Amino acid sequence: MSTRTGFMIPTIEASPEEIYDIELEHSLLEANAELARDNRSLLDRHGITAIDFMGAIGSGKTTLITRLVEKLKGRIGVAVFNGDATTSDDADAIARQNVPIVQIATVNGCHLDANLVGKALGKIDLEDLRFIFIENIGNLICPAEFPLGSKARVVVISVTEGPWMVRKHPHMFLGAQIVVINKLDLAEAMGVSIADLARDVHTLKPDIQVIPTSCKTGAGVDELASALLAI
Repeated sequence: MSTRTGFMIPTIEASPEEIYDIELEHSLLEANAELARDNRSLLDRHGITAIDFMGAIGSGKTTLITRLVEKLKGRIGVAVFNGDATTSDDADAIARQNVPIVQIATVNGCHLDANLVGKALGKIDLEDLRFIFIENIGNLICPAEFPLGSKARVVVISVTEGPWMVRKHPHMFLGAQIVVINKLDLAEAMGVSIADLARDVHTLKPDIQVIPTSCKTGAGVDELASALLAI
């Protein structure tokens, strides 16, 4: 039981015998993993680095990707796959950068999968591309289970999501190579400590790179771009 708030809060934990192995789910994950390996093989043959950007709705993934594209498109070939349940608003915003973009509509699905990314790869010319930024669905749970064939994963959280995001969703961070703490300019107003969020991340995975950013001021975006180029 938790007494953090001064009240006794009952906590229920599933024990191993209560977690059932569902053959269909296992087969689905295995099929996705195989397709992800196919995607990665295709990308490697073309010398393309795909980056899977994951994060909750409102974390700022779209704006962050837009800022990265602005910085990199004059130097290297960049394309963007935008995952969204139904609307094209995010894809439309990035399309103004005049780079190849594919919208992947999941029709209320909670994550992208390797099959959808494979289809998107068939929609663009892979020659002369160096990076593909894949914006996953706004969700901090489901995407972690579905590799897409990317070379690295970036988790984007924002200070506006509060101080407990890392503790609430640890599995998402364990599979990432970079964590971005976004909306740095709002940290004081939100009463959220960047240092505390970074400490929570490093408690889970000590060697992961944590980069605070602000798309409004530009802070940290150059550092993130350099980190991605180094992958």
